Amino acid sequence: MSGPVTILVDADACPVKEEVYRVASRHKAHVRVVSNSPFRVPVSDRVKRVVVSDGFDAADDWIAENATPSSVVITADILLAERCLKAGATVLRHDGKSFDAASIGSAIATRAIMEDLRAGMDGKGGGPPPFSKADRSNFLQALDRVLVKLG
Repeated sequence: MSGPVTILVDADACPVKEEVYRVASRHKAHVRVVSNSPFRVPVSDRVKRVVVSDGFDAADDWIAENATPSSVVITADILLAERCLKAGATVLRHDGKSFDAASIGSAIATRAIMEDLRAGMDGKGGGPPPFSKADRSNFLQALDRVLVKLG
């Protein structure tokens, strides 16, 4: 693997940014926090904020274009996950579950079914379950495992 591991964070709706900074620091990984609007990031040579235009999918495009086999992408966006997997990146959701070649096809199919169901409910559907302490803990463990493996 050439160069340091870089964690690319799809930051606009990411509930685990602080956890990413903490684990990345321990493993000396670089972090790119990608969003359409500025976020406060720690003062560090390894952590950089990347603010993209507010164009549709601008953050996703930047992440996908910069994903490599030495990248870990943090996102809940299934279509972005697919693009990053094709680039060879490791992809984790905020709850610590990973997207991989074996799971991405069914995730995309489920997304399409849920989109159709929501369209038929006139916006009266629920959403994902609330983010929990267990999700945060699972994410920390998963990110640590991935960084050990890539490091």
